[in-house]
Amino acid sequence: MTMRKAIDITQWNRREHFEFFGGFDEPFFGVTTSVDFTVGYQKIKDNGYPYFLYYLHKSLLAANTVEAFRYRIDGDQVYVYDKIHASPTIGREDHTFGFSFMEFNEDFELFRAAAQKEITEVKNTKGLRHTDNAKRIDTIHYSSIPWYKFTGLTHARHFQFKDSVPKISFGKYSKEQGKLHLPIAINVHHGLADGFHVGQYLEEFQRLLNEY
Repeated sequence: MTMRKAIDITQWNRREHFEFFGGFDEPFFGVTTSVDFTVGYQKIKDNGYPYFLYYLHKSLLAANTVEAFRYRIDGDQVYVYDKIHASPTIGREDHTFGFSFMEFNEDFELFRAAAQKEITEVKNTKGLRHTDNAKRIDTIHYSSIPWYKFTGLTHARHFQFKDSVPKISFGKYSKEQGKLHLPIAINVHHGLADGFHVGQYLEEFQRLLNEY
């Protein structure tokens, strides 16, 4: 069961940042970059791992190490969750997609088994599948765009809805000078996180991808 703790905003070192950016129509900022996927891709090939689930798990592991990625706004209160999960979009053969919920587990095989069941369920249903689990705020909204490499990305946003869930998207990898590069776009609420925290996430994600 996921636990959360309320942040004492009056004593929080981000109080002014939160209040300032919280008043914006668009409080999110985004970074688009790439990670070295050379070692990670080789491990996927050697072990027969599902391509998407492997780097999704590494990304979720990395995000859980960065406290700012576990902050969420609920009403007027900021909470820090002990762990966050994944809510990725899953494509279907008819070229529609559905939302999903994948519970975080540090063990890749356990995460993979549960996630594959969820993917099968989404693929065998129709519509957006915007379930209560998919709507949970203790998640990261993930998407994969495997058809092309991107250098920028925007998201559809409903500004009347006070969203604080980070959004991470992956593109098609490309090969340059003998290395594979995986495009990644990260969007986070600026009242909760800065470029420093995105850098923390990217550094840990790259470290995990380089493990073999």
